[in-house]
Amino acid sequence: MPLLIALSAAASACVARVTDGDSLRLCNGERVRLVGIDAPELRGSSRCSAVSRERLKRSRNPAWCDHEKGERARVALERFMLRGTVRIERRGLDVYKRTLARVTVNGRDAGEWLIDQGLARPWR
Repeated sequence: MPLLIALSAAASACVARVTDGDSLRLCNGERVRLVGIDAPELRGSSRCSAVSRERLKRSRNPAWCDHEKGERARVALERFMLRGTVRIERRGLDVYKRTLARVTVNGRDAGEWLIDQGLARPWR
């Protein structure tokens, strides 16, 4: 069942689902990545394969493969977004063509909130 949340932004939209602790999908299919944070990966993430972990271990943002915490981050973001008016401030696209955006609920930044909860870290 989709998570339908009305967005107050330049264009009206809705969130179909929270994909993980730092990503969501809008009802129109647009993929949105919260700008400035990194949440733990969910089970099955390609970033957590042995090859990817080796490739990323010296990067500024190595794979964070705490799957239990990743699921907690996903659920927490979903619940946070149900607290009130959600706004998306688009900032650009990432290398995967996802929209990078600041997402707020009742004026509170979702990324900063996740960091405060210990469920995300700043993107370096």
